[in-house]
Amino acid sequence: MATVAKVAKVAKVALVTGGSRGIGAATAKQLAAAGYAVCINYLHNHAAAQQVVQDILAQGGQAIAIQADVAIESEVQRLFIELDQQLGRLDALVNNAGILLPQSRLEDLTAERINRLFNTNVCSYFLCCREAVLRMSTRHGGQGGAIVNVSSAASRLGSPNEYIDYAATKGAIDTLSKGLSLEVAEEGIRVNCVRPGFIDTDMHTDGGEPDRLQRVKANIPLKRGGEASEVAAAISFLLSDAASYITGSFLDVAGGR
Repeated sequence: MATVAKVAKVAKVALVTGGSRGIGAATAKQLAAAGYAVCINYLHNHAAAQQVVQDILAQGGQAIAIQADVAIESEVQRLFIELDQQLGRLDALVNNAGILLPQSRLEDLTAERINRLFNTNVCSYFLCCREAVLRMSTRHGGQGGAIVNVSSAASRLGSPNEYIDYAATKGAIDTLSKGLSLEVAEEGIRVNCVRPGFIDTDMHTDGGEPDRLQRVKANIPLKRGGEASEVAAAISFLLSDAASYITGSFLDVAGGR
């Protein structure tokens, strides 16, 4: 079921997956302020997604919210069809949806947990990229566009003793970003990747340690956790015309780690 706010025709349209909270919500708001009509994808929290829509509308922006589980192929297809119908041509995709499970060493991981993480954190990115490319690529009659995949500094650091499986999913996103950037460079699509570090969001609660930033901040060169708005600024830049000659690149937003 889609939550719809009346949207007029605009120059650019952006989709943000996992847009109801944290980095996704901050990105949706910044893109709306930059003039995009924004589709906020969410999984469960309708109220949170609708609040992001209302915040954007209150600032004079344009937004809708569409529920879909982006780990399921048919749901991704429905999401993009509804987006086509409600906003028109897609110009920008932010792949941000993902999950973090409680901290664990590798020796305690199960196949069920590993598969769940890879299905949500990796398969969803592939599926959304596919649908975006089918709409954006000049090879398919599109007018080009830009994709930003949200990875993590964990892809470089490995997250030993805590989130080695999550880190591995983000390593896959790094590879996807580089490969896809080369695949579609001549088709008018730029693909880049943002790798956040320790960011102050409720994802740490999902991992079982709400106060994790307080524990680790002494090891961060800037001596603090990052804000969702700081990651959103990096994403917004990479989608913008100011980054028109940037593709296949990785921007770490990790306080120096």
